[in-house]
Amino acid sequence: MQPEALMLYKLIILYILDKVDFPLTNVQLTNFILEKGYTNYFNIQQVLSELLEDHFLSCKTIRNSSYYEITASGGETLSFFYHEISDPIKEDIDAFLRDNKYNMREENSTQADYYEAKKNEYITVLKVLERGSPIIEIHLSVPSESEASQICDNWSKKSSEIYAKIFSSLTEEAE
Repeated sequence: MQPEALMLYKLIILYILDKVDFPLTNVQLTNFILEKGYTNYFNIQQVLSELLEDHFLSCKTIRNSSYYEITASGGETLSFFYHEISDPIKEDIDAFLRDNKYNMREENSTQADYYEAKKNEYITVLKVLERGSPIIEIHLSVPSESEASQICDNWSKKSSEIYAKIFSSLTEEAE
């Protein structure tokens, strides 16, 4: 890969992450870049890896998803090389974020993961985030990995309903 192209792909990713106030998944970043035809999947993964190595991005993995955020040094680097991104590319990114930011935030606001606490005990960690802070976080102990996995899979579909029930129940007057 040409060094100029590599730098441009890095700047595109930094620009995208600088424009949002929440982490984006590998899939979200990759889909945008592939849809626009800027480069291929393997180049994107190489660029993400190098940005992590250079500490321009931070990454948190939850279940099978990697969530990326720009770091302070990534933001500083972007400010130095901002002018290297063409206006049409910036316009593509800005339009994409204008059209998809809400949906991407919603996709990332519900998180579920689990870990093995001890033999035959798994802890599920279920969260709904708003602006990066949990508005609800539930830890459940379950006896099997399959149950933990099922709970995590169902959390994204049922979290709003569960939150509403808990909130309603806890704000009712006691009898």
